[in-house]
Amino acid sequence: SGRAVFGAVASTVLDGSLPEDAAARQVAVDAWFKRLDDSIAALPPHTQAELAQLLSVLASAPGRWAVAGLGTDWPHASVAQVRAALQEMRHSRLALRQQAYLALRELTCAAYFADPGTWMALGYSGPLDI
Repeated sequence: SGRAVFGAVASTVLDGSLPEDAAARQVAVDAWFKRLDDSIAALPPHTQAELAQLLSVLASAPGRWAVAGLGTDWPHASVAQVRAALQEMRHSRLALRQQAYLALRELTCAAYFADPGTWMALGYSGPLDI
């Protein structure tokens, strides 16, 4: 269920950064999921537990609605629907919703842009030699 949440978030947050070609896009998403798994595994156990709780809540229909304001299940939600839900979380007056947004977005971006092959999408050629 956590993969469904993160998959929808990645499709939205990384929209425009992922390859257009369907096969290349799938390869990029599969590699991103591997890096995401590795990133989560490197988190302290208590942080992993909190993330697991967040994903469990977001994967349930009542939790998805309460935290993200998203009525459609993550795998069936459009990029526009997920974008609107993320923006609602981002601009919420509730710190918990803002923290959930930041966790989803930052883990998504960190795992994607940890691969030097993705840097060119940002126009970043890599670290300078000193």
